Amino acid sequence: MRKAALFLTVAFIGLVPVLAHAADATPAPQAAAATEAPFTDAQRAEIENIVKAYLVDKHPEVMAQGLQNLQKREREDAEAKSKAEINNAKDRIYNDPNSPVGGNPKGDVTVVEFYDFQCGYCKMSEEGVERLLKEDKNVKFVYKDFPILGPASTEASKAAVASIKQGKFQAFHDAMMNKKDHLTSELMFQTAKDVGIDVEKLKKDMESDSVKDILNANLKLGQDIGIRGTPMFIIGDNVFPFAMEYDKLKQTVAEARAAAAKKP
Repeated sequence: MRKAALFLTVAFIGLVPVLAHAADATPAPQAAAATEAPFTDAQRAEIENIVKAYLVDKHPEVMAQGLQNLQKREREDAEAKSKAEINNAKDRIYNDPNSPVGGNPKGDVTVVEFYDFQCGYCKMSEEGVERLLKEDKNVKFVYKDFPILGPASTEASKAAVASIKQGKFQAFHDAMMNKKDHLTSELMFQTAKDVGIDVEKLKKDMESDSVKDILNANLKLGQDIGIRGTPMFIIGDNVFPFAMEYDKLKQTVAEARAAAAKKP
């Protein structure tokens, strides 16, 4: 009963501008009485106060539920749009020869991660990623450097991409992701040295057009498929725009593997 009363009240408020507009128009003589504004300013204010009291003071859960429903619809719409965009960009996501690959290059499930070396949630996921690749020997893991958190992130991503030329990407990536200190150039180059990278060569390679092109392509891809932050995982046909610990990664990979097995 209360919900019905609320609906009617809101409906009346929604009609106020329409009726007021009709009242301002020049009426036909026989309809003049019917088109007079049904509410005075004082009455409109009273109705607004009634609705406000109902929603804010007496039943705020109605507003909360409405907001939750709206957020759910928006999230579902965004996920559906993202899936469609990912389907259109499959080749760039899964088969880019410039994207480093970990795990089993011929694995039956592919996991793609867009990450930033300054992203705390990316680092939260790193332990689970490393454990997954250690325990599941049939996972292909595609790394997408996606520096969006400032100049330090860009410099670190340039170093990571440049380290590919020395065959040290995996060692450098994992070491950097496990660093808890504030990211600086000194930390980055010391980490590179610690994993056996020729730092002077790395510095030169970091400024090459090929490294810049790879990062620009990653950023453009992220823009095209609607990435808003890091980390973002793509596993099977699903998108996961949040940190994933080992159990969630393992479960999601298992689901993707089972789904793929059912496809004709």
